[in-house]
Amino acid sequence: MIWAKEETLSRGEIEEIQLDKLKKTVARVYERVEPYRRKMDKAGVRPEDIKTLDDLRRLPFTDKTDMRDNYPFGLFAVDKSELARIHASSGTTGKPTVVGYTKKDLKVWAECVARLAVMGGAESSDICQICFGYGMFTGALGLHNGLEHIGACIIPSSTGNTEKQIMYMKDYGSTLLVATPSYALRLGEVATQMGLNPKTDLKLKTALVGSELLTEAMRAEMKKLYGDKLTVTQNYGMSELIGPGVSGECTELCGMHINEDHFIAEVIDPKTGEVLPAGEKGELVVTCLSKEALPLIRYRTRDITRLMYEPCRCGRTTARMENLSGRTDDMLKIRGVNVFPSQIEEVLLRTDEIGPHYEIIVDRKNHSDILTIRVELSPAAMTDDFTELERIRTKLKSALRTMLGLDAVIQLESPNTLKRFEGKAKRVTDNRAGKD
Repeated sequence: MIWAKEETLSRGEIEEIQLDKLKKTVARVYERVEPYRRKMDKAGVRPEDIKTLDDLRRLPFTDKTDMRDNYPFGLFAVDKSELARIHASSGTTGKPTVVGYTKKDLKVWAECVARLAVMGGAESSDICQICFGYGMFTGALGLHNGLEHIGACIIPSSTGNTEKQIMYMKDYGSTLLVATPSYALRLGEVATQMGLNPKTDLKLKTALVGSELLTEAMRAEMKKLYGDKLTVTQNYGMSELIGPGVSGECTELCGMHINEDHFIAEVIDPKTGEVLPAGEKGELVVTCLSKEALPLIRYRTRDITRLMYEPCRCGRTTARMENLSGRTDDMLKIRGVNVFPSQIEEVLLRTDEIGPHYEIIVDRKNHSDILTIRVELSPAAMTDDFTELERIRTKLKSALRTMLGLDAVIQLESPNTLKRFEGKAKRVTDNRAGKD
């Protein structure tokens, strides 16, 4: 099923819509958003200079630094009185990245997610269990509103308490699961431990996964747990752009279709910033065409992909982005949460009992990410008192949970235990790569 006619327009029709919206968006942000106006003036470009889609490359990039520097509402193009909702995600300094929506933005968001949900296998008759955390992050409510928009029934079960999640799934007859790939696997595994057969005792037929990379090995493992008839598709987005809703896989599984009437995607060389030809792999850059509150222009996502413009076997003509192969920065995605080493470092450096040296280790066990942080006690804090060591460990664990929104395993080491570096320190060891 194809949800909207905009998914099957000709390339010429798509580009006509994009150019019209781009001109209006650039004029609007130049008029209403002072930081954009300054950047454009510095780049020597004005709204009237945007005459073709190729002129997009003349516009300056934006990134998380712009959002941090203009925290909280400096990049907004509307007054706060026009906002219908505010979301936020973690920043590298502890300050959240703030995003906002007008009433029209929320409607566009629901429409974008509805398209991706339908192309990924969702139907109006589905009972959808959403196992993303509800709160300031955009994932849960984004999928919630989009699935509700197509007429599906929602179980907003959020995260945690896996056995109860499985009880809901069995008793309520959930047919569609929204979760991270790793948690979807964990649910199937725990269901088996509870004496259930996920293939026969559960009614799942579709999984819409996101918020972390889905490998083909993980997709195959999910089918092994839940049965070959389970449709597993992933979708892509980020809070800064809209939340989930930028692109998603159809059931042909040959890349993620981009909602091109709402977003323009480019791929650039991350080192030079030059736009790469179609088919070449580089960093994804996205321009928002329809957002009223926060219409970001040429936002550097740091995600690595390539673009494909050939019509898909599903009948859609929108461009597709290849499934992500990594990021250009050092961000870690742990249990669906974006984690930056600098966030962890900030907490450690604020803790008197801890020295400046540390190591971050990420493993995967039972399909769940485990974050371990090895830290050295400062010489003054060195002790054999178990109660005191537990106090320090608990203090650190609590501070990290506040900063990151997830738990970490804390290993306290003696002074001068961890490796030293003469050049750039390698603080992170991610043992998940290639382990799926």
